Amino acid sequence: MSYLDSLFSLEGKVAVVTGAARGLGLAMTEALLKAGAHVIMVGSNEQRLNETANAFQSDGLSVSAIACDLGSREQLTGLAGSILARERLDVLVNNAGVTFTHELSEYPDDAWSRTFDVNVEAPFQLAKRLSPLMKESGGGSIINITSIGAELGFPNNPAYGAAKGALKQLTRALAADLGADGIRVNNIGPGYFKTDMAQLSWNDPTRRRARAERTLLGRWGEPDDLAGAVVFLASDAAGFITGQSLYVDGGWLAKGL
Repeated sequence: MSYLDSLFSLEGKVAVVTGAARGLGLAMTEALLKAGAHVIMVGSNEQRLNETANAFQSDGLSVSAIACDLGSREQLTGLAGSILARERLDVLVNNAGVTFTHELSEYPDDAWSRTFDVNVEAPFQLAKRLSPLMKESGGGSIINITSIGAELGFPNNPAYGAAKGALKQLTRALAADLGADGIRVNNIGPGYFKTDMAQLSWNDPTRRRARAERTLLGRWGEPDDLAGAVVFLASDAAGFITGQSLYVDGGWLAKGL
């Protein structure tokens, strides 16, 4: 194995990815698998989750699956217990998220609560409950998936922006609490990607073009564009990086005129 291969290798590591059966979570799961990790896929749609895990297994990749609605405290507790029963844990990717678009004056209270339960409460609870196992494993990496919405205001979606901003700051707090245990905590902040969550904008030619033109690279992100970022932050190559946000947005946040 070459120096670069060993630097980015995840051989022998165990990773958990939430929201793993589609979109960005699926792409990051595949990247971690191909880097050598065993990945525990977590998702709310049990059929889709198992079908995806079976497909990876048929390709000779090391994967398992646990169905869980992260908005349910009971199911979240069960998920944590199942993971804690394992011998080790090295990487936790808090990717699962929900978004609900409504005008502010009509924004439903249950949509606000659900957004925070899945996007903030679940990452907090998983980090809290699973970090002792990561410590026992010799340290590790927690990667929270935020958004350019953690930095910018977007209309008609107050819960999503507020939750992603909270998750960004939670990452810094966790990095401060877990650094002494050898656990690094960082964010990946995607821009606009071609996923189900952004399907309405992608299907509208005017919105699609406007969002592409808002980037410096002139295009939307593809899920595979996150592969390098997640493997980097999970690996020893990022061994002295913690409490940081890596935006994978095609230059959206950097663009001026």
